[in-house]
Amino acid sequence: MKNIKPNLKNCRLLVGLPLLFLMFGACSQEKREKTPPETQAKPDLYFNSASFGKLPSGQEAMLYTLGNQQGMQVAITNYGGIIVSLKMPDGKGQVADIVLGYDTLQGYLDSSPYFGAVVGRYANRIANGKFTLNGQEYQLAQNNNGQHLHGGEKGFDKVLWQAEPFQQDSVVGLKLTYNSLHMEEGYPGNLAVAVTYLLDNQNRLRVDYAATTDRPTIANLTQHSYFNLAGASGNPVLQHEMLINADYFIPVDSLLIPTGEIRGVEGTPLDFTFSKPVGQDIQTRYFQLMRAGGYDHCMVLDLQDTDSLKHAATVTDPGSGRTMELYTTEPGLQFYSGNFLDGSLTGKDGAVYNKHAGFCLEPGAFPDSPNRPEFPAVVLQPGKTWHSTTIYRLYNKKAS
Repeated sequence: MKNIKPNLKNCRLLVGLPLLFLMFGACSQEKREKTPPETQAKPDLYFNSASFGKLPSGQEAMLYTLGNQQGMQVAITNYGGIIVSLKMPDGKGQVADIVLGYDTLQGYLDSSPYFGAVVGRYANRIANGKFTLNGQEYQLAQNNNGQHLHGGEKGFDKVLWQAEPFQQDSVVGLKLTYNSLHMEEGYPGNLAVAVTYLLDNQNRLRVDYAATTDRPTIANLTQHSYFNLAGASGNPVLQHEMLINADYFIPVDSLLIPTGEIRGVEGTPLDFTFSKPVGQDIQTRYFQLMRAGGYDHCMVLDLQDTDSLKHAATVTDPGSGRTMELYTTEPGLQFYSGNFLDGSLTGKDGAVYNKHAGFCLEPGAFPDSPNRPEFPAVVLQPGKTWHSTTIYRLYNKKAS
């Protein structure tokens, strides 16, 4: 099979978008699904807050709930920026929580594979926990089989963020801020970070990221929710219908580090350019799937327009009809099929999280980009602002 690399030269790190929601146009590619008509906006948006428990330091974590007229509700704690619950009715009005996690703060403190968290400074993997910037080598934590993963031992998923809930005419939101000090987890520069969650009456949950630094550093944050659109009961997501608008993916070695190749998805089990069940090809004896125990690969999105939102994926649970569209400004989308869930974690309402109990779609830079000059750049310079936006849009199709 002939592998053709897309043109990455024009991919830019910085993108600027207004805070308010954007209207979505129809998808231009033939294989993309059409977006259902917009519903009329209604004014009934709300938020509330409550204690979520105390950290070992004695600091109190809070739980902020955002809700809309359509029955969609998202609860977020300022510990790790975690989406604790995301409730959405199906076509019959039956409400279910569609993200994996825990009922209490203690569950997240005891053991969590990044359930619902904001991860950074650098989401995804960095080979051997090392990178060189301006001639200086930086050693990071090797917290995943000798590699660096999701910001290290105490990444952004394990810190207490400052929180400010707010309400505007068309959105209700929560702004989280955190100042990461120079050499925290080995990263250079004092990094000022803001993550803003916004919910509107069209069932769109938007996540805006921004970061500035006082010296050259790297930046790549993402949201790490595990979704199960049927409800977070522990049942596998293998029947979910998945479409990903990516013609290429990034192969990995046995440690799940990019080999440097960018490979076409055509003719491989990683071809999701048409909607198909997650489990349709997951048992295929394809070396990339065997290495990862399923899907754990960065899908390369359309890089021709990196300044605006791209329709990256659409996922539907046929049983409930719940559907999620994902839009992002990022060049990559890490698709993870919950391969390392092994039944050892008991979550909400006593649910046991077995293999493939949830899936993750993590927009961001390519893995190991600090060591791959051929990948889109991730260096943030003083005086510049790193921006990123992700939108999750939820609605109901006819259930099967």
